[in-house]
Amino acid sequence: MIKLIKICSAFFVITMLCCSEINFRKPLTKESTHQKEISIENLKDKIKGAWVAQTIGVTFGAPVEFKYNSTMIQDYQKLEWDENSLLNEYLQKPGTYDDIYMDLSFMKVIDEEGIEAPAMSFAKSFANADYKLWFANQTARYNIQNGLTPPESGHWKNNPCADDIDFQIEADFAGLMNPGMINSAIEICDKVGHIMNYGDGFYGGVFVASLYSLALVSDNIKEIPSIIQEAIDVIPPESNFNKCINDVIGWYKDSPKDWKKTWYKVNRKWSSDIGSPLGVFKPFNIDAKINAAWVVMGLLYGEGDFTRTFEISTRCGDDADCNPATAGGILASIVGFSKIPDFWTQGLDKVENLPFMGTNYSLIDAYRLSEKHAVEMIKKNGGEVAENFVKIRLQQPTKVPLEIAFEGHYPIEKLIPAQTKDEISFEFNGIGFAVVGPPNPLNTSTENYVFHAEMYINDQLIETIILPTEENKRRFTPFFKYQLERGQHRVVIKILNPIDLFSVNFNHVIIYDNKPFKKNL
Repeated sequence: MIKLIKICSAFFVITMLCCSEINFRKPLTKESTHQKEISIENLKDKIKGAWVAQTIGVTFGAPVEFKYNSTMIQDYQKLEWDENSLLNEYLQKPGTYDDIYMDLSFMKVIDEEGIEAPAMSFAKSFANADYKLWFANQTARYNIQNGLTPPESGHWKNNPCADDIDFQIEADFAGLMNPGMINSAIEICDKVGHIMNYGDGFYGGVFVASLYSLALVSDNIKEIPSIIQEAIDVIPPESNFNKCINDVIGWYKDSPKDWKKTWYKVNRKWSSDIGSPLGVFKPFNIDAKINAAWVVMGLLYGEGDFTRTFEISTRCGDDADCNPATAGGILASIVGFSKIPDFWTQGLDKVENLPFMGTNYSLIDAYRLSEKHAVEMIKKNGGEVAENFVKIRLQQPTKVPLEIAFEGHYPIEKLIPAQTKDEISFEFNGIGFAVVGPPNPLNTSTENYVFHAEMYINDQLIETIILPTEENKRRFTPFFKYQLERGQHRVVIKILNPIDLFSVNFNHVIIYDNKPFKKNL
């Protein structure tokens, strides 16, 4: 299949590369007085391309999402694509597009309330939406529904999934509405990203929004490496996110033709997930930085070819639908919709007007809103908007402050708690814990039920908790506590209203200490 697909985009790649080597150039935006003129037609083509390529990428990778964890997808594993791929995914698995319907919720807020809308408006937009969410997003949704406002809703002390990929896959809108205005994109990220993420999880969204912002004011695929470098430079160098992406850049320079060699190096160094409890002690990694690494590898080793970009970012594994969506969207922001090969846009006409899950917005609405917001931001930032072109006042990127989630916390043990119908208990030695496994109804035909629980640590009531079984109201990580005094602790969780029709089943507990487990090797 790869050989057949490459024919569709070979001419485009040869033309764009002109047999030149890709180089890391100096930053696009040297001074705030610099301007970039883009035709309205070109800007619209770039924005449309970004949304279409995102949708293609997430659809293409969906069949293998989290089916190849901490391992690459081998070349002999065929990845399907045909004229019905988009429509089938839209109709059969609408929850696939959380990458996009979260963006649309935020864009709706801006459309109705303006760019100055408070963080709580963005929080409510998805907390009350009728679509599926997971990990940091669902944890933030629960927090908001139960009175915890942003940024506390995304802070790692309140959100065990704070370092996860969530904001990274839904920050596209911030970059697309700020072509060349990277600081304005970051300002939006600061407001929205901290609703559900913190630290590396927040940085993932800042990085992606910055990539889009810079890509929109570039027309040359040879600038992909420098766009990546400039985008990662806004992230503090002390952060693991920055270190991970700069490792990828360095290893790419060492082996520019062998993406698998770089994959092994990335996986060896960065595959340990210490935050998201579901991935600890497992080959499961939804952490933002390593999945961002797979995005960057798709862009660098893809060399401007849509097929290679989609294939590589997917074959890196882990969150294998979100990563090609991001990589494809950034590539299309440079070259535009008109340069996406026909092979990849087949079937687009069947879904372009279909609304995404839990929204009234379709892809066509996404183009329209991003175009509208981009023009508004260009004006707001001192640019010029004429009938046929815009002049964008480019911004010198400003580095964001340092944030570190789960600092001083190291997973050391996985234990099985004692469980009865009305009580869960366990003992451990350390500084924190997270219980994995939300409540699951035994009889799904029964009405949704809300458990009430009390969590005691060392005989002291720490928290009173509600546990709805309804999917959109569930607490993704039911019980957790960090930054305890190091020592022996006993945890007792009392279910105050147990019933026969439902059970509270927990898989295991992750235990954290203030230093890593010492290997005897």
